Amino acid sequence: MNTLSSDERLPLYQRLRDHLVEQIANNRWRPGEAIPTEAALCAEYQLSTGTVRKAVDALVSEGILERQQGRGTFIRRPQFQSSLFRFFRFQTAAGERQVPESRILSIEPVNAPSAVAHALGLPAEAPVIRMVRVRLLDVAPVLAEEIWLPRERFQALLDIDLAEKGPLLYPIYEEVCGQVVAYAQETLTAESVNDVHARLLQVPVNSPVVVIERLARDYAGTPLEWRRSRGHAEHFRYSVEIR
Repeated sequence: MNTLSSDERLPLYQRLRDHLVEQIANNRWRPGEAIPTEAALCAEYQLSTGTVRKAVDALVSEGILERQQGRGTFIRRPQFQSSLFRFFRFQTAAGERQVPESRILSIEPVNAPSAVAHALGLPAEAPVIRMVRVRLLDVAPVLAEEIWLPRERFQALLDIDLAEKGPLLYPIYEEVCGQVVAYAQETLTAESVNDVHARLLQVPVNSPVVVIERLARDYAGTPLEWRRSRGHAEHFRYSVEIR
């Protein structure tokens, strides 16, 4: 029998929910895998069917689990690529959507600046990894990204050639470091670009750019990545349906 270690003042279903999230974050089950049946969880934790079902329902409503009819309940694998196109329109002259090429310019171990440490929930000057990446359309830069990662979790990235791993970072985090991004929060702002990012984007200093700030977390809510993506204002679009 497995035991629940969270606060005993919480309802049983909440304690089971917290325990399952911890197990998911620790890779007991991988994204896309099925968790045990409710009957198996009842036996493992010596809990009633109603308690287990309520815990699983909570995780389904939070988007951590998903039920598949006739197959079971699975760890949901989030899709993040669409967020880029929520705010920026990258397309050919014929109007077809284009996916920008990804090119990593640098990756290095540094100590966290105060804003980075705060965002990632780390002590001041904590060891982190700083990555600079540009996205290009027809070899012209359209996005400049600064990406920060806790070094303790992502040390292995410093020992590989990321250029050989493909353009998507989150699958690399999972494959190389065992770190799975479960969800992210994004904030949209605008600014006048400084000389560093103006050089990366090949635009004049003080040109208007749109900034997407993203904080990505694992299934347990621990911050994994903080990034700032700066894009040409000419590519920016904002669309929302109001009913």
